[in-house]
Amino acid sequence: MQRIKAVIAYDGSAFEGFQRQTRTPRTVQGALERALHSLGIESQVIGSGRTDAGVHATGQVVHFDLPEHWALQPLRKLQTHLNNRFDAIRIKHLTPVKNDFHARYDAKERIYRYIFRPEPSIFERRYVARLAIGDWELLARALECFVGRHDFGYFLKTGSQTAHNVRTITRAYALSRGPYGYIYFHADGFLRAQVRMMVHAAAAIANGELSLDQLREQLELQTRHTTRLAPPEGLYLARVIYDIRSCY
Repeated sequence: MQRIKAVIAYDGSAFEGFQRQTRTPRTVQGALERALHSLGIESQVIGSGRTDAGVHATGQVVHFDLPEHWALQPLRKLQTHLNNRFDAIRIKHLTPVKNDFHARYDAKERIYRYIFRPEPSIFERRYVARLAIGDWELLARALECFVGRHDFGYFLKTGSQTAHNVRTITRAYALSRGPYGYIYFHADGFLRAQVRMMVHAAAAIANGELSLDQLREQLELQTRHTTRLAPPEGLYLARVIYDIRSCY
């Protein structure tokens, strides 16, 4: 057996999320496993994290195990065979790693990027969110509130089951480039829909719909002022970072 680390990109508009589901075959994990099985690779695919329906990835990481007959083949051949089976997924890199490497548990940092503009063109609507920002300075101040170690129990989708809701955000910032805006979050992990809820809250503050004090109250689990989510189409899992010692 040889464990493989794969860096993949996918168009989230083609799927009902990353995680395999019984009610639909339209998941990224399911599509990857079906492609592997068609090549005689009966391995489960484990991702660094789940993404919701409509959410994209440019740097999702997964791992799977190769049987002996494939472990002797060039990985470039496997990459070509897999990419020929996909319309909305692209295998960017395949790398052999230690057999105890785990795409989820060994991840040290995850980076999400949110792309938006006030009025996306008809050709951008699956990939750029419709969102206008009134005060960019207030947006920056709102995002800064999220930095640090917090219990994000009021910033997750209802029905989520987690061992705990504490996460550490190391960076949260916004950039403007022409008509486009970008919001970035760097953290050790994220709860279900947490990024979309944080984006909406920060934008609401920038647009005068929510105050910084209300955001702090929600972060401190005093009062839940908003549970709305920013649209999924602007969100991308951009990168997952590992300690090199966990891989090789």
